Amino acid sequence: MGTDARVVTIASRLFPPEPGAAAYRLGWLARMLSRSGVTVRVLTTRPPRVARSASTPRGDLAGGPSSSGGVTVRRWPVLRDKGGNVRGYIQFASFDGPLMFRLLATRTDLVIVEPPPTTGVAVRLVSALKRVPYVYYAADVSSTAAAGIGVSPAVVRVLTAVESWVLRGAAHVLAVSEGVAAEVRSLGVDPGRVTVVGTGVDTEAFRPRPVPDDDVPTLVYAGTMSEIHGAEVFVRAFAQVAPEHPEARLVMLGQGTERAALEQLAQSLTPGRVSFEGLVASDRVAEALGSAWVGLASVRPGRGYDFSFPTKMFVSTACGSPVIYAGVGPGAQMVREHDLGWAAPWDVEAVADAMREALAQRVSPARRARLAEWTVANASQESVSRRAVDAALGVLA
Repeated sequence: MGTDARVVTIASRLFPPEPGAAAYRLGWLARMLSRSGVTVRVLTTRPPRVARSASTPRGDLAGGPSSSGGVTVRRWPVLRDKGGNVRGYIQFASFDGPLMFRLLATRTDLVIVEPPPTTGVAVRLVSALKRVPYVYYAADVSSTAAAGIGVSPAVVRVLTAVESWVLRGAAHVLAVSEGVAAEVRSLGVDPGRVTVVGTGVDTEAFRPRPVPDDDVPTLVYAGTMSEIHGAEVFVRAFAQVAPEHPEARLVMLGQGTERAALEQLAQSLTPGRVSFEGLVASDRVAEALGSAWVGLASVRPGRGYDFSFPTKMFVSTACGSPVIYAGVGPGAQMVREHDLGWAAPWDVEAVADAMREALAQRVSPARRARLAEWTVANASQESVSRRAVDAALGVLA
């Protein structure tokens, strides 16, 4: 049977128009698979209302079943938390349970699945019944992260065993970084079945925008606000520099478990100077970062993600804004080596010093152009997806 007759199914609770790194990554993967002559079906969730009503690039992302560019998207209602996220055991179960029946009713030659491991369990069980292989797209290692944020050791042991079982059953594992690949291999996966595809951003959606002459000095954080990321350091650091720069504003875009606490902290430290806009469309993220004086990204040390890249740093540079990277991980070295902005420890004083430097002068058009060009060349989601497609087609072959 030729490749053009093959069907690949992507199973994920996240897919455009829902914003976020995983959704953007899978949207690109679906398009690149389709361009390779594969029939692509996506089993996902109905996006939150804000995403359905917002404009999104390439418009293939309606709230119900849709088909565009050779990609068929089938959506299912799912439970979400107060922030609109599918996060938590009950929310995961509301997707994973129906997913098993949806997969059983879908003809496919290969399944590609994203975390959490519970979704991987559903896919492994159905794949065994249907005798079709699956590829696990490891954007993170959940058991490592759980240990890092202080989850009960007993729960971590169970999660580790489940995640190992899911990963070892995969025909291939795609890792977003060498650090993630090392964690995957430590869970018993044959190194020959692990491919590091890298991480990147949609440089078509995130690109430089015209900057108004009277733009207000802004610092923009766009992404998840959780204990793993530690965005608190930016709120506290901004409180130190805000009196020195009365026009400066801190803009926080996104959701997460720490958002409510961060709003309270910002209101107590710098009332009226920090705005929280919640879950917004990619157009709004690009607009905010395209005129920002600096973007913000962080990985809090000791939370199990010391090996990860925060995609938001690439989103910032893709839009032409330098980035302040706070914390640990390979991102800090990349910022230094390629002059992408400032790399600082996860420390309020150090981050405040970086903010002072960033607010000392506007970003020149030449610097914005260089940052965007570097991102296209080194962190394009298109090139990342091409590597993932090659690995998937290798499994099909």
